[in-house]
Amino acid sequence: MNVINTDIEGLKIIEPRLFGDDRGYFFESFSARNFEELVCPGIRFVQDNESKSRYGVVRGLHFQKPPFAQSKLVRVIRGEVLDVAVDIRRGSPTYGRHVAVLLTGDNHRQFFIPKGFAHGFAVLSDEALFQYKCDEFYHPEAEGALAWNDPQLAIDWRLPAADALLSEKDSRNPRLAEFTSPF
Repeated sequence: MNVINTDIEGLKIIEPRLFGDDRGYFFESFSARNFEELVCPGIRFVQDNESKSRYGVVRGLHFQKPPFAQSKLVRVIRGEVLDVAVDIRRGSPTYGRHVAVLLTGDNHRQFFIPKGFAHGFAVLSDEALFQYKCDEFYHPEAEGALAWNDPQLAIDWRLPAADALLSEKDSRNPRLAEFTSPF
């Protein structure tokens, strides 16, 4: 696999090695040994999640507060999403900055998001099947979020704002300026 460091410390893009022929392809979507060696030592994933969404759905920007903070390894099985991670680590030189990665069922890229980041994605295809691994179980009492459309974050979601479909909860998230980071 090829691991690409981003402009923000800890965020990594992973490109698996595909083996293909006229029958199709094969690749290792996860190897604990390779992940430990090449991406992030000490991570033990405990929960896998999957979501199916249609065009325009924006999920995020979510995180879990300590002591239940989560690292995530995300990928798209079918479709296309713009995946975004925002640095919310107090004192970080990149606080409030983000990295956006196009994840598709065709490019097989994965995005590793460590603790201390808010995470979200926008569906750019008719439909997307999204999977992710977490190193902590979901705890509803530890939920936190930021506004997906905060002008201070300046995220280009590659989606007209009028097309964005949000949950009721995500339509009320605070902006970065109204936010005190728990990290």
